[in-house]
Amino acid sequence: MPSTTARARQHRSAVSPHVDRLVDFTEPSPADECLDLSHGRGPLPAALEPLVRRVTAVDTTQVTAGTTGPLPVPRGSGSGGRTPTVLFDRSRTHGGGPGSSAVRADACALPYRDGTFTLVTSRFSLRRLGDPAQVLREMVRVCRPGGRVVIAEAVRPAYDAPERDRLERLRDPGHPGLATVDGLTRLLAEAGAHVRRLERINVERPLEPWLADAPDPHGADDIRHALVNEVDGGPRTGARPRVIGGEMWFTQTWAYLAAEPYRR
Repeated sequence: MPSTTARARQHRSAVSPHVDRLVDFTEPSPADECLDLSHGRGPLPAALEPLVRRVTAVDTTQVTAGTTGPLPVPRGSGSGGRTPTVLFDRSRTHGGGPGSSAVRADACALPYRDGTFTLVTSRFSLRRLGDPAQVLREMVRVCRPGGRVVIAEAVRPAYDAPERDRLERLRDPGHPGLATVDGLTRLLAEAGAHVRRLERINVERPLEPWLADAPDPHGADDIRHALVNEVDGGPRTGARPRVIGGEMWFTQTWAYLAAEPYRR
């Protein structure tokens, strides 16, 4: 009998390998009622849809506190103690199908009753959804005891903080800074959940596509110079750059955390 992951891959096309990996980590079940929180639309809800009973995707983009409403859902095609390293493949955003719905809502005040969902997810959005502590409290609140709260975030070691965050803010002046695994674990505990599983992945990705989103070309140039200097023996940036095929690449560390709410 095909695994849940194999069934998912039969129902969707061109899902990036790192999205598949996160889907595997969530351990979806056909009985799951899933809620996904995102700042903008991401690929995770559609990737989960074939594997769960229902997915509700919350988009917090341009939401003021207390406002909610439906969003149109377009049809679309649907480790051994060592941190593994994989190459980055930019995700495609997928549309929803009959087992999904989308709403616009405030992640700090979700319009759902306690224990509504069995699986609550957020992929690379937590620190943009609002106050992370309050967002996690809401994610835990709407998750049933015995369910899972799963978050994926780019993280950094504590010692990389100043320079690594400086690079992020050169690319995106509004970037809130990278989290740490210890910090996320503490916030989840304070929100009322304990971490059951943790996975770290080192992801190598090309620099230029990442810089394409930078609003300030001078900031992008500063990042290029910093990484070139590091490759040439200069100060470390925390980005672990190297040249592959004549192109600059750098490394991000991603963390997946699966937490279970405490019994109420």
